Amino acid sequence: MNLPLTVNQEELLEVLLNIAPVRPVFIWGAPGIGKSALVEKFAESVGLPCVSLLGSQLAPEDIIGIPQITGEVSTFLPPKMIARKEPYCLFLDELNACSQEVQKAFYSLIHERRVGEYYLPEGSVVIGAGNRSQDSAIVKTMSSALINRMFHVQLKPDVNSWLSWGYENGLHPWVLEYITQRPDHLYSEPPKTEEIYSTPRSWHMLSDALKEYGEHITENEIRILSYGCLSAAHAGMFVAFTKQCGNKFLLNEIIKGTEKFPSAPEDRDSLYFIAQSFRAKLWHDLPEKKQNMTKDSQYLAHRAKALIKELAQINLEIAQMVVSVEENKKLPDWFLVEIVRDIPRLISGTE
Repeated sequence: MNLPLTVNQEELLEVLLNIAPVRPVFIWGAPGIGKSALVEKFAESVGLPCVSLLGSQLAPEDIIGIPQITGEVSTFLPPKMIARKEPYCLFLDELNACSQEVQKAFYSLIHERRVGEYYLPEGSVVIGAGNRSQDSAIVKTMSSALINRMFHVQLKPDVNSWLSWGYENGLHPWVLEYITQRPDHLYSEPPKTEEIYSTPRSWHMLSDALKEYGEHITENEIRILSYGCLSAAHAGMFVAFTKQCGNKFLLNEIIKGTEKFPSAPEDRDSLYFIAQSFRAKLWHDLPEKKQNMTKDSQYLAHRAKALIKELAQINLEIAQMVVSVEENKKLPDWFLVEIVRDIPRLISGTE
């Protein structure tokens, strides 16, 4: 399922706070974007313990329990994990990875909040989550009856929310600074083949690994860790970024004019990363219409023209990359027109 509307982390928490107490909620989204963490945060915020069941690893008897004969009748005894006396948040993770038999076992639990003769305590909430079919994850078709018993919402990765969470939880400063400069690298769509790809979860893993290695980590170790957690393109850029940190080639300082683009041949990977970050900043900070310029964007546009000229003198190909179109993203037309006027001088200046 792919819903026409998506929500960020803050919007999802509001949905859970308002909808989950009265109706089961199902959260759709790609792997690694923080669905489980948000459910746990919601449960904590409302003072409920969170009990998680992983759908892909369940059998029907894990839900409905086992029969016990009492006199001339039998009753099903639900598992201890579910049969609690106090209200709690029941999180059914990877619900759409269950077999059809397990999905059937969830019907009464989701619809009537009961398992056999056991009813969830008053005040309990039920939340499900799962990946989409296009995510190359383990996904089975959910029955229309089960779909119709829940409120559905689709989560999207949100950079600002993730960065706020990262600072609160003490993620490695290199990871936080990198995503601040390259917010478009927080998440990449799952590949169709067996390849590593970047998600908020994988950046968290990289942060943990960097902290374990400590401050004396070598460049080769950084490379090993990066390529073990991130997509190849992002890993290469992150390695270049860490070299930039060591050499103090910081984009903000370059824009202010207190630093220069690195020009030595051995710093080409750092130069490429800074140029990529420079382009991303221009995409983000320059308005589509020139009349909407602020003082900050006016200063950035003025400095950007000079910096693109300077960059072209170091490496014309990288300068052309800054003004190129990528995945339907491009610089504002008014800015491109002003840059195009200088293209002949840029070319001649590098010959």
